[in-house]
Amino acid sequence: MKKITKAVIPAAGFGTRFLPQTKAMPKEMLPIVDKPVIQYVVEELVDAGITDIIIVTGYHKRTIEDHFDTPSKELIENLKLGGDKKKHYLDAVYKISDMANFIYVRQKGPYGNGTPLLNAKHIIGDEPFIYTWSDDFISAKPSRFKQLIAAYEKYQCTCLASIRVTNDEDYDRYGFTGGREIEQCIMEIDKIVEKPGKANAPSNLANVSGYVFTPEIFSYLDKALLNLKEGEELYYNDTLRLMLEDKIKMLAVEIKDGKYYDTGNKLDYLKTVVEFALRHPDLNGKFRSYLRSLKL
Repeated sequence: MKKITKAVIPAAGFGTRFLPQTKAMPKEMLPIVDKPVIQYVVEELVDAGITDIIIVTGYHKRTIEDHFDTPSKELIENLKLGGDKKKHYLDAVYKISDMANFIYVRQKGPYGNGTPLLNAKHIIGDEPFIYTWSDDFISAKPSRFKQLIAAYEKYQCTCLASIRVTNDEDYDRYGFTGGREIEQCIMEIDKIVEKPGKANAPSNLANVSGYVFTPEIFSYLDKALLNLKEGEELYYNDTLRLMLEDKIKMLAVEIKDGKYYDTGNKLDYLKTVVEFALRHPDLNGKFRSYLRSLKL
């Protein structure tokens, strides 16, 4: 069994739902209080044992590379001038670049969330790896990535992070799986349906936020790419369905004690910022008092 040490994060989108804010700043860099969204994802990966993080970007995402790079000499000197008062800031910016090995690949190929996987194929090789988004996450203990890796180590197959949905509109937002439960919170999948609507969903188990893929996914991505018609997009879910047709085992792993945060739309982003501000050790008291003082 090969240990999972690599992760792929697609980050080439334009973030059009946040325009004009994202005209010059990538949506992955939108702050949740004092950290960009993507840093929360990276920190969770590192905590789960990931050492190599491949970020698939576009020409307009240089800010992400700069964020995870070594801090500039000017910033370091400025923080040093602040003495002990600013030492924690200095430690924080050094830590960012030292968290992992960061590898950047420019996205090339058809539109769709399967293309970043193909772009990272030559770096992943024949290893299992994590594929996760840069604008959502599941807060859980143990973390979603630790829970996914534990399931992979036990069953040696592709594992999809999943949550139980409670809102009817969610059935038109996510992919859903059907199958049989082989142990608590783990389903062996026999069906994947993308945005089925509540009436056609095989279960209430939605696949969101992160996945462990085995390297065999690449040959199926190549097959899906060959079958792609002009103008069509390449989706990893289509690839997973091809794998199911060949009876390749995969699991839906319901993340225990998890709460899903989707910062890819304005309302849920604002909700996430408020919740994390209420948890922040420097802000929670004053911010809570401020919210209570509002006359709405």
